[in-house]
Amino acid sequence: MSASRMLSRLKAEGVTVVEVGDWETHNRNHKGPWGPVNGVMIHHTVTSGSKRTVEICRDGYSGLPGPLCHGVITKDGRVHLVGHGRANHAGLGDDDVLRAVIAERALPADNEANTDGNRHFYGFECENLGDGEDPWPAAQLEAVERVAAAICRHHGWTERSVIGHLEWQPGKIDPRGFTMASMRARIRDRLQ
Repeated sequence: MSASRMLSRLKAEGVTVVEVGDWETHNRNHKGPWGPVNGVMIHHTVTSGSKRTVEICRDGYSGLPGPLCHGVITKDGRVHLVGHGRANHAGLGDDDVLRAVIAERALPADNEANTDGNRHFYGFECENLGDGEDPWPAAQLEAVERVAAAICRHHGWTERSVIGHLEWQPGKIDPRGFTMASMRARIRDRLQ
């Protein structure tokens, strides 16, 4: 999906979008391919403060250059687009999980990290401390639902193409504070 198409799809789904700098061409494509893209991955940032969170996700930090995702979903429900193309968000994950996402079937337990997820997933970082106590406002959860549905609608995917980082890579816990099963149910309902 082109950057302009992504923007129009998100807006058509009712997402409040903030375009950040040169997001349409900001990527890590020089480090490897982006695609085939097979799903959407949801993360939490372990940060607070929307401005700082967006800056970190756009620019990265020492040891991990940005973009760290395609969009940042802040607590107010806005989606800040920070990159398009390969982004440093998924890392290595389980090839069995990727096969399940592609086939849109139940996910197996992630027990290895042998496949480059940055080429296969759109990534959305959600502003949250990830401690299980930081709240997830209704507007933010609705934005997660709308973003994932917009991308699934474009590709003809079901909710089974949306996963959490914790379902991809052993040892990851994000997103923490809601279940991916409950989010997939919301996405399924929106796609009907």
